[in-house]
Amino acid sequence: MRATPSAFVRCALLGFVVVIVQVSGLGTGRVLGGYLDLTPLVVAAVAIYGGSIAGAAMGFGVGLLLDLLVGGTMGASSLVLTAVGYGVGRYREIRDPAHELMPIPVGAAATFAWVVSFAVVSFMLEIEASVSVAVVREMIATTLLGAIFALPIFWICRRVLRPVLLVDPLDLRRRRRGPREAGPIGLRGLEI
Repeated sequence: MRATPSAFVRCALLGFVVVIVQVSGLGTGRVLGGYLDLTPLVVAAVAIYGGSIAGAAMGFGVGLLLDLLVGGTMGASSLVLTAVGYGVGRYREIRDPAHELMPIPVGAAATFAWVVSFAVVSFMLEIEASVSVAVVREMIATTLLGAIFALPIFWICRRVLRPVLLVDPLDLRRRRRGPREAGPIGLRGLEI
């Protein structure tokens, strides 16, 4: 992603909208025994389409806004979402995924990393934290919900970010060409 003012504005608006939607009511409702959490999905989408630096910055901003609005432990969400954004961005830079169904495993992995890492950080910071089987069941259900809703969330994020993307990962596959015919290395440009 190009670092332009338009890119910053689009990412900031996307992060603001997702945190407001999450805090306003979507995060409090239970679906199939878990919670639909949009924040790791949007951070993962920005990281996939923008890279590790954009993902880490988006994760920090979304996490900080989430901590400010919820009133939880300041910095816990920022720490975890920064790591999730950077990790997904590094995956994009190393593997260069270009499949249409790529958001499903990436969304599931980002949601699982968010849920488990946030639970670990909360457990380390809270003195009276408890762990039970119900928490593990809820983590699995939340991860499955993240995988289910990954395709539409990634599609929306790609539509919002498409004008500022340097290269769309899904278009790379269409642009690849076969090997070019060439002569011996020493004789290039010496056609007689």
